[in-house]
Amino acid sequence: MGGSGMNLNKALWEKGDFTRIAASMRESGDALVERLGIAPGLKVLDLGCGDGTTALPEARRGADVLGVDIASNLVSAGDRRAKAEGLANIRFQEGDATNLRDLDDESFDIVVSIFGAMFAPRPFDVAKEMVRVTRRGGRIVMGNWIPNDPTMVAQILKISSGYTPPPPEGFISPLKWGVEQDVIARFGGTGVPAENVSCDRDTFTFVYQGTPAAYVEEFEHYYGPTMNAFEAAERTGRSAELRKELVALFEHANMSADRNVTTITATFLHVTVARD
Repeated sequence: MGGSGMNLNKALWEKGDFTRIAASMRESGDALVERLGIAPGLKVLDLGCGDGTTALPEARRGADVLGVDIASNLVSAGDRRAKAEGLANIRFQEGDATNLRDLDDESFDIVVSIFGAMFAPRPFDVAKEMVRVTRRGGRIVMGNWIPNDPTMVAQILKISSGYTPPPPEGFISPLKWGVEQDVIARFGGTGVPAENVSCDRDTFTFVYQGTPAAYVEEFEHYYGPTMNAFEAAERTGRSAELRKELVALFEHANMSADRNVTTITATFLHVTVARD
């Protein structure tokens, strides 16, 4: 099973506090859910849910939602947000996208994973588990960042990789989930025909109440992958260089006319899988 890989992934997402980044994702999370046709009574699994950026909007639309994330601090944060809104039709629990052993076969109408399951190791296992828990006639929706895309998140990950040691042997980049052929192959491995998988490019907007440089600081201190990059850069005396590169990226991408607000759009692959 390679448990150590799972623990590394857990450590990555429990590092810092992703809720600080998620705060800039709320509007777009809600807009994305609005397009999914979530109706009252639908059973929804939100996988790699973080603190509920898409899970809470699903619950607000009347679905019966289970949010699953590998990071216990994010599960707790999701719980707190749901309680604060008085949402009784949502719960959060810890779990691993590569092995959803607590969840029954064919128990969800829709499985949603927006920038979540793509970061789990063993992508073929992830595809298998998502298909297994989706009922026949249901669907899976993923939002995945795209490798070498010129927009924000792919570029943050690309810049960061220039400062970190090479990944361990056998490491599969999470960004491969942003390649249509890889997506088709992974779901194909579970028996889903290629024609049941559709991939479109879509955009997600981050809105941060502060300058681009202040937003970079949030990533430096609270976003696991960037935190790791800064720690590695610190060891080689290159952290100022990394910060400068990221600030240049954020300033270039910022579309806000208000200098105290940062608005950045990022392109992602919007994947829909129909489960026969």
